[in-house]
Amino acid sequence: MNRPRDRIGLAILLVVSAVALFSILNAEVKILRADFGSVQLVWARYVGALLFMIVVFTPMRGPRFLLLRTARPVAQILRGACLLAASLCFFLAIKWVPLATAAAITMLGPVFITALSGPVLGERVGPRRWSAVAIGFVGALVIIRPGFGDTPWQIVFTLGSAVSSAFYALLTRKLSAGEDAATSATIATVVGTVALSLVVWSDWRAPSGAVEIGMIASLGLLSGLGHYLYTVALGCGPASVIAPFNYSHLIFAALLGFVVFGYFPDLWTWVGAGLIVASGLYIGYRETVLARRAS
Repeated sequence: MNRPRDRIGLAILLVVSAVALFSILNAEVKILRADFGSVQLVWARYVGALLFMIVVFTPMRGPRFLLLRTARPVAQILRGACLLAASLCFFLAIKWVPLATAAAITMLGPVFITALSGPVLGERVGPRRWSAVAIGFVGALVIIRPGFGDTPWQIVFTLGSAVSSAFYALLTRKLSAGEDAATSATIATVVGTVALSLVVWSDWRAPSGAVEIGMIASLGLLSGLGHYLYTVALGCGPASVIAPFNYSHLIFAALLGFVVFGYFPDLWTWVGAGLIVASGLYIGYRETVLARRAS
């Protein structure tokens, strides 16, 4: 069914707004990581996001709707663990890795998803998409430049975040047919909240002053609102149209990195990011073509 042009325009606006919120969140985390541990900050993000989901989803689904009711609890918990690993890895890295560099590496998501879709989902990946995967990995090597320059070793955590996010996306795809989206989002958030609540005390530092309290409290709001806007966007326009606008993350990250931290990506970072973006766009294009042929 074709959507009106204004709905597709709204979808693009919502996706860009969501990406902007995620970029602001990452900038706040980079600032806070100077004084706070990654576990505490991820925990704060999860708790705030969970409260946001409860407030938003419960009225939308009605009083009888149980957000935690699922037919596949093991897969849902595993999916939540993948999202938790992705968040922890990214928060670990962001203290040392520039925002734009971290954003560029995490854009490897579609590349890893394609590479893993065969063994995880049993999907066939043709030579064209494998070529795009190879180009994406070359882009990552250009950014990381192992053995050259002053790239911090902690950048490996951004790779861990991208891999974990890919497994999260693949499990989401596997569960999407029979599970409610709000339920899946809430369970993933509950998994992270419960797991981190067991260990956050070992990484705890009480925030001092209204600024720190406000920044930490805003992590969950930015995360919850960003995911909600992205979910609404997918209902307004086809994923194949709005997915390329995810790459606006690189622009926001570069802008915030320059304004807040006085860092602008060097030429090689842009070259590597360009290769990653090109590979991701081509993978998205090929998946759209194959989906049309199958329908």
